[in-house]
Amino acid sequence: MMKKLLLSMIAVAAIAFSTQAQTEKGKIMLGGNLAFDTQKSDAAGSKANTSFEVVPSVGYFVGNNIAVGTGVGYSYDKNVGTFRNQAFVVSPFGRYYANISESFKFFGQLSVPMEFGSSKVVDAAGNVGAKIGSSTQIGVAVSPGFAFFPTKKIGIEFALNGLSYTNYKVDDNNGNKINGAGYNNVSFGTNFFSPKLGVQFYF
Repeated sequence: MMKKLLLSMIAVAAIAFSTQAQTEKGKIMLGGNLAFDTQKSDAAGSKANTSFEVVPSVGYFVGNNIAVGTGVGYSYDKNVGTFRNQAFVVSPFGRYYANISESFKFFGQLSVPMEFGSSKVVDAAGNVGAKIGSSTQIGVAVSPGFAFFPTKKIGIEFALNGLSYTNYKVDDNNGNKINGAGYNNVSFGTNFFSPKLGVQFYF
């Protein structure tokens, strides 16, 4: 009886260690996220509004299941009849993992995404015109996600929007703020039709 109990305890400990091996203190993760969304509206006619973002990232585990890091990438947002914005993205983050099973982990992430770009006019036919100014976007986001580990060094992620705050503004070519072009936005909830997919490598 004691032998079976001891073997069971060893098996549980082995599973716990294997699920934590990717996210233990001192590990490094490399990867990134990709987001894409396209939709048609009455205002756009047959043309679709399109946005996508690609942000490679690197993180370091300062403790077991706790990582800090940053992403650096690019975003594109085109709205027919209004504007097109292209931006450089920097997104420092902190992340906590919780084990679900040997191959699955839940994670929560706090990030501070920042975007610095340029905006151009887009007419009703979808044609891009002259530059109207420079854009700045700064936010704070808390988002949930799941990671699937097909191997100990690869994690496939599925992240959703959670709670976020965004401040967006556009300055004209003379550096003056364009009234009506910016906004402050607080959002809560998930959009299952616009997830962020990512792949991380753990070393």
